[in-house]
Amino acid sequence: SLTQAGYQTLIGVTHYRPDEEEQLLRSYMAHRPAGVVVTGFDRTEASRRLIAASGVPCVHVMETSTEPGVYCVGFSQIDAGVSITAHLLAQGRRRIAFVAAQLDPRVMQRLEGYRRCLRAANLYDGRLELLDSGQSSMALGGRLLADLLAAHADVDAIFFCNDDLAQGGLMAALRMGVAVPSRVAMAGFNDLTGSDQMLPPLTTIRTPRVEIGVQAAQMLLRLMRKEAVPVSSVDVGYELIVRGST
Repeated sequence: SLTQAGYQTLIGVTHYRPDEEEQLLRSYMAHRPAGVVVTGFDRTEASRRLIAASGVPCVHVMETSTEPGVYCVGFSQIDAGVSITAHLLAQGRRRIAFVAAQLDPRVMQRLEGYRRCLRAANLYDGRLELLDSGQSSMALGGRLLADLLAAHADVDAIFFCNDDLAQGGLMAALRMGVAVPSRVAMAGFNDLTGSDQMLPPLTTIRTPRVEIGVQAAQMLLRLMRKEAVPVSSVDVGYELIVRGST
């Protein structure tokens, strides 16, 4: 959308680090961009001031907000976390673990949804949270599954914060002889490539990432053109995809 409108797009990778984002924003703002898109709302106070003082139109993606004057396109990560956990509960699971890596703000919001759902059911056990600050990967997912089951043999379901971890967990379960879903149900998040081809296929949350990008670009174009934006916070929702792993 932006390229078609005649704009050149510069992409900066922050590695989920607010300090790296601040450095990128300082560099980009020095070139007086027409607009900026940022991921989420977790950033340094200096970055917030920089965006506000620049006067450059800004759209946030992957999350939503009720704050006046904030433009964003995303969905509720907390609600999505609740949905996955509620699905596992509906399958009769009671010892539900949460396995996560990278621990960026959206992962922590999914964790909050998991906690809320299990607390409401009086089934929350903080010992079943396995959080690793390392980079999310299939290999790490396999290691974390083995660690979890070694420490808590009674776990009967696992909510992985991302599909790559869950894919690794499924493959490790196959190697370990752990039956999925009869022994342990597994669910992921983001419906990444290959999740529907796993053995068994992976239950997950499908997030409309392309739609988020398109709508954010359209919103930014309106802001840059000083056109009216009908809705400042757009919730594109998400979809629970139930497959054989649960």
